[in-house]
Amino acid sequence: MNESCSLAQKECVPCKGGVPPLGGEPLRQLQRQLGGGWQVVNEHHLEKDFKFADFRQALDFTNRVGELAEDQGHHPDIYLSWGKVAITIWTHKIDGLTESDFVLAAKIDQLPRGA
Repeated sequence: MNESCSLAQKECVPCKGGVPPLGGEPLRQLQRQLGGGWQVVNEHHLEKDFKFADFRQALDFTNRVGELAEDQGHHPDIYLSWGKVAITIWTHKIDGLTESDFVLAAKIDQLPRGA
């Protein structure tokens, strides 16, 4: 099993605050495990764009991401447009990244993208 799959097997853990956001080498290690085109921006949030053939496929994927987010209790920012879904993830409570952000990203990568 690759490392991204390993992240996807975990569950998001609610952040109660009072912990520092990830940075430096621990952050880079999780990014390497994730792969798949996710970008760490300013050691603050994760971003990835997903491309689709049309609006319907993008909308269907957006709904799958929404269901996953509800299931995990961890909610990304989602931007939907024709043929594109942009996802931004971070832990709002600490205004930075935690392992759960990477877990959610790995789970999103495993969602079906086709019709």
